[in-house]
Amino acid sequence: MKKYLSLVLFAHTIFAMPFAFIGFFLALSTTDYTFSWIKLGLMILCMVCARNAAMAFNRYLDRDFDAKNPRTAVRDIPAGRIAAKSALFFTLSNCILFVFTTYFINNLCFYLSPVALAVVLGYSYTKRFTPLCHLILGVGLGLAPLGAYLSITGEFALLPIFFSLAVICWVSGFDIIYSLQDDEFDKSANLYSIPSVLGRKKALLVSSLLHVFCVIFITIPLFAAHLGGFYIAGIVFFIGLLIYQHQLVKPDDLSKVGLAFGTTNGIASVIFAVFFLLDIYFRK
Repeated sequence: MKKYLSLVLFAHTIFAMPFAFIGFFLALSTTDYTFSWIKLGLMILCMVCARNAAMAFNRYLDRDFDAKNPRTAVRDIPAGRIAAKSALFFTLSNCILFVFTTYFINNLCFYLSPVALAVVLGYSYTKRFTPLCHLILGVGLGLAPLGAYLSITGEFALLPIFFSLAVICWVSGFDIIYSLQDDEFDKSANLYSIPSVLGRKKALLVSSLLHVFCVIFITIPLFAAHLGGFYIAGIVFFIGLLIYQHQLVKPDDLSKVGLAFGTTNGIASVIFAVFFLLDIYFRK
């Protein structure tokens, strides 16, 4: 189990999970639906399964590239800790469990489950033909708040889409920062990323622009959902950590990419979600 948790970097689930909670409780606070522990548990299980499937498939598909890249050669498959067939079986098992779980949520989630899997699994192919792969990853994680909202209502609405758009821009932006580490390898391996195509300096500008749009999208619900002081504090905290991560990484100094990518964004998503939940709780 420890090996598989390492394979899928389970700790990185923290990026999208808080936004799934936002989508879930946004639905409860803006509609007449009531809270259900069963629905909450099913939503969390879907999140975990989708994340496990996406990451395991990415590791399976990229295993040959990972073996050639000194930075990633220590990953579980190229290092021989997990067999490629085992990683693929793990992927398929999580896909089946994901679809099975959505069946018990509602019809819309069940019907859309193959679409969600196509997005989160399809991302792994995109680096082979487009530098927009970062945006596809963002779309995959951006399904979290919308999917969680649908798990309650079974109906689309505009408000959760703003949170999904925010996640798309946020994730795409910090994935660009993360991919700075592999720009030279990507060029040599004929892989595409914004840093390998535009260079580090321009890539960081694109990342900054995406994070500006992220801030815009998380600000819109402040007015559309009549949120208050706690939510404003969450926005301010989130913006502060976005600025902080961009100060950590320079085109000629990537020594703090890990801190900017993992720690900073993990804290940002959790704290932002906490402030959102506090806001809707005290508005009751």
